[in-house]
Amino acid sequence: MTLPETGFLRLPQIIGNPDAIPPVPPLIPVKKSCWWAGVKTGRFPKPVKLGPRVTVWRVEDIRALIARA
Repeated sequence: MTLPETGFLRLPQIIGNPDAIPPVPPLIPVKKSCWWAGVKTGRFPKPVKLGPRVTVWRVEDIRALIARA
């Protein structure tokens, strides 16, 4: 997957979704519970709430996370 320069990503776009059609490959191969634990401890970037049921992450934050790895 090619990341856009700016914008937002939802969690399935970051950790992947093998059940989607077509399957979404992970950028960061961790499970959902591991991701949220990492967000809580500061290992992963903080999310942005766009609405009561919409949580996203800035592409710039995900790019920085991948660059640090």
